[in-house]
Amino acid sequence: MTPVEVLQRRQELLIGQDLEGFAGLFAPDGVIEIPSAGPGLPGRLEGRAAIAEFSRRTATGMRIDGFETVAVYETADPEVVIAETVLRATVAATGESLVAPSIQVVRIRDGQILLFRDYAGRPSLAGPPG
Repeated sequence: MTPVEVLQRRQELLIGQDLEGFAGLFAPDGVIEIPSAGPGLPGRLEGRAAIAEFSRRTATGMRIDGFETVAVYETADPEVVIAETVLRATVAATGESLVAPSIQVVRIRDGQILLFRDYAGRPSLAGPPG
């Protein structure tokens, strides 16, 4: 898969709540970095197993309703792409809608994510539907 196809597959897996499939997109030593991680969130996850475990723990707190890719930018390095995304989710405990914009810098080699750096914007919450 090309880097852009890997990003598209990642979205499909997250929307489908296939967390094992999502973690499987990463190289065994793949890394997620979240430089703007807030309290209680790790700034770095190292390895597919850690990514899978974190994904399972956080999945219980929200349901992903949609994932929009606003733009994808290919770079001079064929392994690196930059994506602007907007995640739409529902917070399980409250039913509130969450909208979270993000800029992601991703290094992908041979169809596997080596580094996923997520610069998440401040999420906005709306009340429960209805």
